Amino acid sequence: MKYSKVHIEALGYELAPMVITSSELESRLEPLYKSLFLAPGQLQALTGIRERRWWEPGYPLSQGAIAAGRKALDASGIAPAEIGALIYTGVCREQFEPATACRVAAGLGIQGNAAVFDLSNACLGVLNGILDVANRIELGQIRAGLVVSCESAREITEIMIGRMLEERNMEHFAVSLATLTGGSGAVAVLLTDGSFSGTGRRRLVGGATQAAPEHHRLCLWGMVPDGKDGYKQTMSTDGVNVMNYGVELGLRTWQAFLKEVAWKSEDVDRVVCHQVGSAHQSAILKTLGIASDKDFTTFEYLGNMGTVSLPLTAAIADEREMLEPGEKVALLGIGSGLNCLMLGVEW
Repeated sequence: MKYSKVHIEALGYELAPMVITSSELESRLEPLYKSLFLAPGQLQALTGIRERRWWEPGYPLSQGAIAAGRKALDASGIAPAEIGALIYTGVCREQFEPATACRVAAGLGIQGNAAVFDLSNACLGVLNGILDVANRIELGQIRAGLVVSCESAREITEIMIGRMLEERNMEHFAVSLATLTGGSGAVAVLLTDGSFSGTGRRRLVGGATQAAPEHHRLCLWGMVPDGKDGYKQTMSTDGVNVMNYGVELGLRTWQAFLKEVAWKSEDVDRVVCHQVGSAHQSAILKTLGIASDKDFTTFEYLGNMGTVSLPLTAAIADEREMLEPGEKVALLGIGSGLNCLMLGVEW
C-alpha cells in the first residue's frame, strides 16, 4: 500500500473523566486475592498500568466520538460539508442498527454526498478506517474524510470483576486479567488530500498488513449462552500466546512494512504502538530492534483503550511536540484475530 495524496490533517480526542486506579480495582478483588494468596500490586506489576479512565455510567458512545470529531474539525477549519466519508470504527457500538456513525454524523452536521458507516476489526479499527478513507482520497473520490471511535471499558470490567469474585480460581483470573487493563476514550482522525491547509504535513506514505487468523480464539469478547435460555457478556484472553504469536506476526509485518515504504529500520525516527502494557511493549520493541526512546506510550495512565489507544497516543505525542515535522513515524497496530497493520507517516 502506497499513497501520494493523503495527509493526516488533524487529530482530536476526548478523555473519559473518571480516573480508576489499579489499586482501586484490586481492592474490589480483595476476597479473590485472599483466596489465591495474591499480594496487592500484582495488576500494576504485571502490566505497568497504574490507572485508566472510565466514562460516567450510561455515557453515549456517539457523544465521545462527536466531541473528538468536533475538535479535529475545529483544529483544521474544515467544514462538515467538506467531509466525504465518516467512519465509526469502535469495538463498542450503541446498537445493532443503525450504524453508530449515523448518530455521530448527525451530531457533527455531516450529510448529503458522504459515505457514513461503521467498520469493526478489534483494536485495528481506526487504522483500517484510515486506509478506507485514504483509498477514497487517493482515487480522487473525496477530498476529506473523518475516522472516529469511542470505547468504554466500564461495563465489561464490572461484569468480569463480579464473575472473578464468583469463580475465585487462578485459571479464570488468568484469562480475565487483560479485562482489568481496559480504559475508555474517544478519538478522531481527519484525513485530506492536502489541498485545504497546503502545509504538506503528516503525509501518509503507505503501509503493510499481515494476518494470522488461525489464532482467532486467543482473545474473545462477546455474548455466550448463560445456560438459562439467555446470554451473558464475557471476555477472555490468553495473554501469553497473544503476546508470543502477536510479536511473531509483528515481526513479519514490520519486515513487509519497511520494504513497502522503502524505509530502513534506522530511518524510523518515532514509533507509536498499540497500548497493551509494559510486557508487550518491551517484547515488540526488542524483537523489531527499535530503541525504547523512539517509542511514546500512554498505557501507564490510560490503559488499553482498544481502537482508540494508538491514534490517541499519537495525538498526545503530537500535542507534546514529541513528533516533529519531517520525522518518519511508524504506527504499529495489532488486534485480536490476529491481524497486524503498520502505517508510515512523514510527520
